Amino acid sequence: MALVHDLGEIDAGDTFLFANSRSEAHIEERAGIARLQRERGNGIMDLNEIWEEQETGSSKETQLIRVVDRLLPFLLNLNTNGKTWIDANVTCSQVAAALAFIKDSFPPIHDWLSKNIDYATRQGWLVDA
Repeated sequence: MALVHDLGEIDAGDTFLFANSRSEAHIEERAGIARLQRERGNGIMDLNEIWEEQETGSSKETQLIRVVDRLLPFLLNLNTNGKTWIDANVTCSQVAAALAFIKDSFPPIHDWLSKNIDYATRQGWLVDA
């Protein structure tokens, strides 16, 4: 399911999480999945449905995949002293907002993320706006 969802992102160019155009990214991603669904030789008959299920995050499985999808770049930033955050002038409130959905589904993970957002802000990796 995660890989199917990534196909849409790859086709659309994988919009940066904190880009101004992020709210529109799903439109191009959805169009890419629709194109792949129509391709001869596509062995996944319910490609659109799998992509939509992951996009909406309605099941426990999709919620976990969404968490992992956000956790990996977060960990990368922690391990590179906030390189991407610094390069893009990302604020702690932007990161907190992008991870807020985790609080309801996985509170312990959200608590850990919040502590590390605070740490990254103290280190100067995230702009404290």
